[in-house]
Amino acid sequence: MTVEGFVNTIIIALLPAFILSLSLYTVRVIKGPSITDMVLAIDCITYDLCFLIGLISILLKIGFLMVAALSLALWAYVLDLYVAKYLEGREMGD
Repeated sequence: MTVEGFVNTIIIALLPAFILSLSLYTVRVIKGPSITDMVLAIDCITYDLCFLIGLISILLKIGFLMVAALSLALWAYVLDLYVAKYLEGREMGD
């Protein structure tokens, strides 16, 4: 089995799991009881998408998609930093 065939099989096998996890994360983003739960769900969505983009990049042999996945992961990290800074700046009782 070639690498392309292996990756294609993995993408097809994991696609229902990706769709299920993205829908559950979306529910958590919408109904999250706190901002930390929402940020965690957005992080999970982002990193799942980065993994899927990486698999598609291997399958299609397009290196630029790996750059896109890496930049998406870095944007998610920056979001974490800004939210942490926002939460740190508030008073503990609020």
